[in-house]
Amino acid sequence: MTGQQPRLVAPPGACDCHIHIFGDPRRYPLAVDLAYTPAEAPVEAYRGLQRRLGLQRAVVVQPSAYGTDNACTLDAIARLQPRARGIAVVDPAVPDAELERLHVAGIRGLRFSLTVKNAMRPEHLETMARRIRPLGWHIQFRSTHRDLPNLAAQLARLSVDVCIDHMSSIPPQEPLEHPAWAALFRLLAGGRCWVKLSAPYQLSRMPGPRYADYGAQVTALVKAAPGRMVWGTNWPHPMVESKPDDASLLDWVGEWVSEDALRRAILVENPAALYDFR
Repeated sequence: MTGQQPRLVAPPGACDCHIHIFGDPRRYPLAVDLAYTPAEAPVEAYRGLQRRLGLQRAVVVQPSAYGTDNACTLDAIARLQPRARGIAVVDPAVPDAELERLHVAGIRGLRFSLTVKNAMRPEHLETMARRIRPLGWHIQFRSTHRDLPNLAAQLARLSVDVCIDHMSSIPPQEPLEHPAWAALFRLLAGGRCWVKLSAPYQLSRMPGPRYADYGAQVTALVKAAPGRMVWGTNWPHPMVESKPDDASLLDWVGEWVSEDALRRAILVENPAALYDFR
C-alpha cells in the first residue's frame, strides 16, 4: 500500500478501532437497500495499512452495505486473529445461540444508529442491551449533533457501556456549549460512555493531520475521560470522495495528545479493555 509514513510511532499493541472490510461481491452479496456501493477493500489491503502505520490490532465494524449478514466481517476477524475483534448488526429477534456464536467468533458489540442505513435502531436498545450484557458486549452508536441531545438519556440508562462513533459527528464549528457536546460530556461523566476519536476529515474544514478546528474538542474529551477514549481510521473511508491518508489520522493523535502515557492509553490500553483483547 502506498502512502506516507506517520510521524507518530505507534506503541506495541496499538489498535485501529474502526475499519470496514468489503470482499468479493460474488462471495459476500450486498444488501438490497444500499446507501452506497462499496469498492472491494480486502483483508490483504488492510494488512498493508497496518504494516505502514505500525498497528497490531483492529476492530472490524459491520458496514451498512451488508445489512445483518455478518459473513464478511466474521471472515475478516478470523483472518486477522488473534488480534481482531468485531462489531455486528443483527436482527433483534436473533436467537441467543447466534449471539453466543458471534461472541466466540470475536464480536464484542452491536452497531446502532438513526442515520446509518441498515444499522439497528434505538427502539431495540434496551432489549438488546439486556441480552448482550452477560456476554460483556457494548453498544456502538453512530449519533449526530441533531439526535444525540434527545438520545443521551436513553443511552445513559442502558445496562451496558456505549461507545459513540466519530465524536458523535458533531461539526467542529459548533461550540462546546452546543447541546450535542453538552450531552456527550454528560454521558462521559456517567462513567459508562466511550468516545471514538475518529473520522475528523468528514466534517473538518481544516487540513490534516492537525484538523485544527477539532483541537479544542479533542483536548476537552481526553481531559474529561482519558481512560475511555479510543481511536480508529474508518478505513477504507466509505462515502468519501477525497480520502485522507491514514498516516495523517494517526498523526492527529500526536498533534493533540502530547503525553506518551495518554497516547498509549488511547491506542493500546483503552481498546484492550473495551474490546476484550487478552
